[in-house]
Amino acid sequence: MSLLQVNNVSRFFGGLTAFRNVSFSVNKGEIVALIGPNGAGKTTMFNCINGFYPPSTGTILFNGKDISRLKPHQICYRGIARTFQVVKTLQRMSVLDNVIASAFLRTKTKAEAERLAMEVLELTALADDKHVLSKGLPLGKRKRLEIARALATKPELLLLDESFAGLNPSELNQSIEIIKKIKSQGITIMIIEHHMRVIMSISDRIVVLSHGKKIAEGTPQEIGNNPEVIEAYLGEAHA
Repeated sequence: MSLLQVNNVSRFFGGLTAFRNVSFSVNKGEIVALIGPNGAGKTTMFNCINGFYPPSTGTILFNGKDISRLKPHQICYRGIARTFQVVKTLQRMSVLDNVIASAFLRTKTKAEAERLAMEVLELTALADDKHVLSKGLPLGKRKRLEIARALATKPELLLLDESFAGLNPSELNQSIEIIKKIKSQGITIMIIEHHMRVIMSISDRIVVLSHGKKIAEGTPQEIGNNPEVIEAYLGEAHA
């Protein structure tokens, strides 16, 4: 069953086309990757899905309802949360308070918010850092904190924008396991990532953008063997 449907969506900025007539769906329980060269329109697509930009044309449906013209807070309340390429934690607040702030979207008391926040910190392997100011965390943990803050809103769909970028091999393996745990809890995931080992190991399906157009969609194996994708993005070394 489709949780998210992107139907012939385009986004223009004056005379600049970020992407044109892109369509795809994300089914409940899937991990779907959105890949392509820099400038292909991937983050702009996330910005349209979560309400930062309205689509110039086309519609976006979530749980069968049109969210194309809703604001980010309205979309978050409906069940879509995201992370950002540039980490946007609340730097002067502790790790725990960062997540509590997000948890108040679904809770009514601080005790409930703290309980939910601690559950999320356990899931993201940050419980031992709960009293650390977020600005003092290394990059890998700050990226996990971004994921934790998004999870505290109890999303049905989690959008991850390069959450693995800049991680060392140990952090990478840990983050892969965390994403698998998130999926096991029934949360659907859409991910933008350039690290192909990550994409190929966790994705159920992959959508490929290039120069603002969708050029391919399929399983990791299908995408890895697609000549157009190899030429536009993966390179002959991958082939």
